[in-house]
Amino acid sequence: MGFVFTVGIFGILILFHAAYSTIQYRGLLKITEEEFSGPPFNVLIELFLGLVICIWAALTLPAKFLSIHHHSEDNRIVSLPANVDFMIFNHRGKVFPVVTDLKLRQ
Repeated sequence: MGFVFTVGIFGILILFHAAYSTIQYRGLLKITEEEFSGPPFNVLIELFLGLVICIWAALTLPAKFLSIHHHSEDNRIVSLPANVDFMIFNHRGKVFPVVTDLKLRQ
């Protein structure tokens, strides 16, 4: 995990360097009063290389996938109650206020 993490950080640094090079190139074009048509070819190669390295590190770094099947022994819930209709789950919906007296506009 340490090597892949280091390679991922290196990919992020490459992307930051490509962004800095593009900003520096635009500043140079402003000084010479030329129009910006796109980043130079070496910056595009650097972006592609950084993107490939970051994608490789992101796909290699995660741990083992856990089972989502209900009969799997790896699940946290060992048994469910008989009446699952009234189970309450914590989710992002509790952030939004519940407004029940909404009226339709006509």
